[in-house]
Amino acid sequence: MAVPHSLQGNRLLGSLADAEAGLLAKHFELVTLRLGEMLYEPGIQLRHAYFPTSAIVSLHYVTESGAACETAGVGNEGFVGVSLFTGGNTMLGSAIVHTSGDAYRLPGQMMIKLCEPRGAMHRMLLGYFPVLITQIAQNAVCNRHHSIDQQLARWLLSTLDRIPSGELALTQELIAGVLGVRREGITEAAGELQRAGYIRYRRGHLSVLDRTGLEHRACECYGVVKQEMRRLGASPRP
Repeated sequence: MAVPHSLQGNRLLGSLADAEAGLLAKHFELVTLRLGEMLYEPGIQLRHAYFPTSAIVSLHYVTESGAACETAGVGNEGFVGVSLFTGGNTMLGSAIVHTSGDAYRLPGQMMIKLCEPRGAMHRMLLGYFPVLITQIAQNAVCNRHHSIDQQLARWLLSTLDRIPSGELALTQELIAGVLGVRREGITEAAGELQRAGYIRYRRGHLSVLDRTGLEHRACECYGVVKQEMRRLGASPRP
């Protein structure tokens, strides 16, 4: 773990003025988040907030039966630990790392202390809420009304926006858990996209071969969320 000298790499923290970032940097530590790592669980007190730089975190809602579905994804455009900002200390859902990478970690009590009204952190985090709400609302619509292959294309594109290399380490089980569908559905949908020449998938590694084709296959939900991110200046970047 290392204390960063600057807070570049996360778009929210990078939007702070240099003087503000310099004062805040000592409170953050740069950590590596591993694939499948659980950052928090439902009803458990939050100990940290996370600001991803290269990692991607999936926010899930978990039912009483144990079934789960992603409500939103968080990459270098956002942060994980909203309830610390809103005055709570637990979440209804869970946060799981679906793409390993780095993040800035901030102790929960320090997060609360730094977010005084009208302060730099408060203004910065408040501006992220429309992006998060748009994602949650659009995911609800997508999961209800669009086919699995459309959902898969939309989710892959949003992941690629945060990791533009075109190479993803993903299992079908992980994708099925994120989208809240059966693994067999992901197998069939991935097969359709592969036969169309949009992706290549084998042994937990997925490559996007034709992004334009993938965009045509995705539903409108991808464009709606991306447009909102652009409007608010929160589009992910490498």
